[in-house]
Amino acid sequence: MTTKPTILTGDRPTGKLHIGHYVGSLKNRVLLQNTGDYNMFVFLADQQALTDHAKEPEKIIESVGQVALDYLAVGLDPHLSTIFIQSQVPELAELSMYYMNLVSLARLERNPTVKTEIAQKGFGESIPAGFLVYPVAQAADITAFKATHVPVGTDQKPMIEQTREIVRSFNSAYNCDVLVEPEGVYPENESAGRLQGLDGNAKMSKSLNNGIFLADDMDTLTKKVKSMYTDPTHIKVEDPGKIDGNMVFHYLDVFGRPEDQADILAMKEHYQAGGLGDMKTKLYLLDILDRELSPIRERRIELSQDMGAVYDMLKIGSEKAQAVAADTLDQVKKAMGINYFG
Repeated sequence: MTTKPTILTGDRPTGKLHIGHYVGSLKNRVLLQNTGDYNMFVFLADQQALTDHAKEPEKIIESVGQVALDYLAVGLDPHLSTIFIQSQVPELAELSMYYMNLVSLARLERNPTVKTEIAQKGFGESIPAGFLVYPVAQAADITAFKATHVPVGTDQKPMIEQTREIVRSFNSAYNCDVLVEPEGVYPENESAGRLQGLDGNAKMSKSLNNGIFLADDMDTLTKKVKSMYTDPTHIKVEDPGKIDGNMVFHYLDVFGRPEDQADILAMKEHYQAGGLGDMKTKLYLLDILDRELSPIRERRIELSQDMGAVYDMLKIGSEKAQAVAADTLDQVKKAMGINYFG
C-alpha cells in the first residue's frame, strides 16, 4: 500500500483573508485537496500571530472564526482536509523547543523573509524573541505532520529552506530519519505569488489596508477597484498609458482566465496607444473580480449564520491533528533518548 504524500499549510489569523491570500495560496490548496492525492492539514497559526500581537489577543481570537469562514467559503472541506488551530496542539510548542537548539541566532537573523517583516513592522531593537524564532515554530508545524509538500507564496521560500535545514540537522544529530524534508509548492502564476496592494506601493497586506478581502460586499469591492493606482501620467483619455506598475493590468494578469486573454491583450494595446480611459479598464476588472469572488462571498454569508458549527469543525480537526503530532513527538523524543519512562 502506497502512503499518500502530506500537505501542511496555514495562515496567521490577524484579520479576514484577502485576494492576495486567495491567489497566492488558498486557491492552490483547494485544487490540491480536490485531487484526493494528499493527506491535507490546514491550520490557523494563532500562536505565530501572537508573536507580534501578544498584547492584543482579542484580535487573534476574533480572527480565528473569520479565517475559518474564509477557508470554508473558498472550498476547503473538513471532510477532505484536517483544519485545526495551532494553539490546540501543544506538541508543536514542545517540538519547537527541541529544534531551537539546532539553529543559531545568526541564521535566524539572516532569514530574508524575517528581515523584511521586521523592517515592515518597525520593531527596531525591540524584536519579540518569539517573532525572531517563528521560522523554528514553522518547522515544528511542518514536521509534526511529516509534510512532504507545503503550498505557500513565493516570498516564503526562505522559510521552507530553513525547515529543510532543521530536518537535516535533527536527523544528522540523532542519527535517524524521523523527520521529513518538505518541498515548497508555489503558484504557477508568478504575479499571483506577489500580488501588490491596491496602492501599488507594497505587497497586499491586512496591516497596510491596501487589499480586497474575500468578505467584501459588492459596494466595497466597487469602491476599492475604482480607487486603484493606475498610471499617474495618464491624465487624458487620449494620452498613451503605461502598463508596468499599473495595478489594474497587474490584477488582470492574475485573475484573467484563458478565455479572457485576447480581450486583455487588446485592452493593453489600446491603453498604451491612447484612447482608453482608466475607468473603463477598472470596470472591466471589476467584472473579472466579481465573477471570481461572488460565489465565495455568498457561501461565506451562508456559513456565518451558524458559527457554532464552524467552531465544532475546528475542535474536531484540532483533535485529529493532535493525535498525529503526538505520534511524531514520541518518535522525536525516542530518537533524542529523552523518552525516560517509555
